[in-house]
Amino acid sequence: MMQIPMSETEFPPVRRVVILGGGSAGWMAAAALSRVLATQVQFHLVESDEIATVGVGEATIPQIRHFNGALGLDEAEFVRQTQATFKLGIEFVNWGRPGDRYVHSFGLVGQDLGLVPFHHYWLRARRSGQAGDLADYAVNTLAARQGRFAPELHTPGQAPQAVFFAYHFDAGLYAAYLRRRSEAQGVIRHEGRVVEVVQRTHDGHIEALVLASGERVEGDLFIDCSGFRGLLIEETLKTGFDDWSHWLPVDRALAVPSESVGPPVPYTRATAHGAGWQWRIPLQHRVGNGHVYCSRDISDDEAAATLLSHVEGRPLAEPRLLRFTTGKRRKLWHKNVVAMGLASGFLEPLESTSLYLVQSSIARLLQFFPHAGCSAVDIEAHNRLADEEFERIRDFIILHYKATARDDTAFWRRCRDMEVPEPLARKLDLFRSSGRILRAPQDIFTEGSWLQVMVGQGLQAAGHHPLADQLTDAETGHFLAQLRESVARQVASLPLHQDFIREHCAATPPR
Repeated sequence: MMQIPMSETEFPPVRRVVILGGGSAGWMAAAALSRVLATQVQFHLVESDEIATVGVGEATIPQIRHFNGALGLDEAEFVRQTQATFKLGIEFVNWGRPGDRYVHSFGLVGQDLGLVPFHHYWLRARRSGQAGDLADYAVNTLAARQGRFAPELHTPGQAPQAVFFAYHFDAGLYAAYLRRRSEAQGVIRHEGRVVEVVQRTHDGHIEALVLASGERVEGDLFIDCSGFRGLLIEETLKTGFDDWSHWLPVDRALAVPSESVGPPVPYTRATAHGAGWQWRIPLQHRVGNGHVYCSRDISDDEAAATLLSHVEGRPLAEPRLLRFTTGKRRKLWHKNVVAMGLASGFLEPLESTSLYLVQSSIARLLQFFPHAGCSAVDIEAHNRLADEEFERIRDFIILHYKATARDDTAFWRRCRDMEVPEPLARKLDLFRSSGRILRAPQDIFTEGSWLQVMVGQGLQAAGHHPLADQLTDAETGHFLAQLRESVARQVASLPLHQDFIREHCAATPPR
């Protein structure tokens, strides 16, 4: 068997890690890695005040709570420090057809009965007119629509039941908050712009970053959080990029904050327009807004006009333009560089997965961290897991564009008629045929998530699981009616979202 030289498969134990770039991604990596590895590894972070961060990733999914918990953050303090509000899901407007509206909420939808998922009983009952809207059986959806929130449900005679929720927060304030914690844990910050990347001559690994001041920052492992440009992973190592814009053609975004109008709602809103969609993210002190669109179908000026005409409250700045290509690096770990955040790739924030992908990258790096040196086998396994996760999130986002009946613009007609990745095509065919939903490995979205989007955008299932026919029509109707009444009672017991914030975690308005 041919022996591969060590220099091509391994590098020495890592004792010094350099993170390039601050923002949410860089400081999340610094805070988490230094908390776990500070006794074994020295951490350095290089960022420049001259370089602005993107800072639009203000909406999250429930996994962020695990990340914050692992950092030891106090939730009330975190909410106050970042001007956060709570999030029960995402409301989608105009996606199936103009005028349509549904909520993709976190947590359970309905209640499984025996071996059969709830939605099969619901599909059966809907055909006979016995079932209400799917939202009637989901606590988070009903609570979102009524503007109610608490972290637990309290039902008489039962143990408290946890509510699945995430947050909206100011990404800039979150990065600053994590910076303070990281520096307290020993992370050394270097201010300056990188003017040279020094590579080892014998294998091309990164050896050091040279700053404009002349300072040389050396490391054994480099984490690239340099944003879209990917200074290390792409500009230096030429790793390559898989372009997914033939499935996800939006390529620009305009972002603008605005004054709050009324109390903050406990959900994100994504409103489809003629050539893309608009986000609305309510914080305690302002609202984040943005228009994600396809430049092939609409000009920047037209996109800005669309955005501003749909903003509630006075804009607090001029819209900021971002250009991007949807896709990912071909290797998220190449040589001694690991890419995170926008340096690793870009998926539009339709399902609020941007910060989750950073969190997942950190967890994966810890799983494969090269304490005693890392082999090519470990790097390949790391990259394979990352690829699968990226692709499953990609497919879930594509679902929103494919599953539409809109034909009012060329953009939506192209989305409706496009060929989709094979795994997604199989999933759609399976649901249309039998109502079955199979969750793929590395898919962060539950069966309930897929169900809510597919049903919300008008997909019809021709059948349901045969075991759902074991109940009579009367028994099925009784089961659904009881469940609907239980959900309504639970939601009615929750306080209003703004009242919960006011009582437990209201932030001081920024100056």
